[in-house]
Amino acid sequence: MSEKIGVIGAGSWGTTLANLLAKKGVDVTLWAYEPELVAEMTANRVNSLFLPGTTLSPGLRFTTSLEEAAAGKDLILLVSPSQVMRGVLQKLAPFLKPGVTLVNASKGIELDTLMTIDQVCAAVLPPEIAGRFCVLSGPSFAHEVAQEMPTAVVAAAADPAVAALVQRIFTTPYFRVYTNGDVVGVEIGGSLKNVIAVAAGISDGLGLGHNTRAALITRGLAEMTRLGVAMGADPATFAGLAGMGDLVLTCTGDLSRNRTVGMKLGQGMSLSSILGEMRMVAEGVKTAESAWRLAGKVGVEMPITEKVYRVLYEDKPAREAVLELMTRDLKAERW
Repeated sequence: MSEKIGVIGAGSWGTTLANLLAKKGVDVTLWAYEPELVAEMTANRVNSLFLPGTTLSPGLRFTTSLEEAAAGKDLILLVSPSQVMRGVLQKLAPFLKPGVTLVNASKGIELDTLMTIDQVCAAVLPPEIAGRFCVLSGPSFAHEVAQEMPTAVVAAAADPAVAALVQRIFTTPYFRVYTNGDVVGVEIGGSLKNVIAVAAGISDGLGLGHNTRAALITRGLAEMTRLGVAMGADPATFAGLAGMGDLVLTCTGDLSRNRTVGMKLGQGMSLSSILGEMRMVAEGVKTAESAWRLAGKVGVEMPITEKVYRVLYEDKPAREAVLELMTRDLKAERW
């Protein structure tokens, strides 16, 4: 494979995807913010901070220089937290060559502007670069992909040729990539499932059982779909990998950081204490606020998202939030 690829972000997911590509024989450079992490990965071929237990490919290179990671590359994989993505893109812009493909594997909505990452790219980068944007999303815990467990995801781009390119580059015998043309739907699905996972974790932390979790997942999917459709998404997208698939995984899997945050909230811990214990970002914490504000902006009702926001940022007791959800006005089921 002749493409040269830069991966921006050496958390668990960025390291896993960079390693997946390197094992295919792709020329990959992985950028990390922390010099000590680059030194460890270079010397020992491990990322003990974010991906312990995985030996990294001998062909994978590491750097703290954005220029080295991006200059001359055919594809840039963005795996930085969504809330810092704008700043990262602004720093990357001078090094991006014409015709480069941008693939976003982060999930979130920018808090200050309520933009998706696709919209942030369009605002920051020249049209000829932003027009080659693709989002990679779906039910995929990094540690399981690193262990080569069968996984299916979706690559969504406005240009079918870009989606097909990303599909070809990332597909392996254990990592199957489907294509999709609904960028906004895939981005909204990937972002909002983290908020619903916080709600599911709160439910589990309160010991409310499987019935409650199933209701949260199902009605959470309805909220995701309503917001996505209001923003121009295809409702069918939310029945796919980036919608229902990722939602089920993140709401039920023990490896879910967002579910873990919710569980600890349900058990009585404060948000500041929970986040103080975590090295990796739980995107649902910030996305709860941006999604709640975005819902108000576009006029969409999202009661679960609202309650998660109030538990996180207004100290609403979790049991009280559940009671308020259950005693809302009765209505017909619909998305």
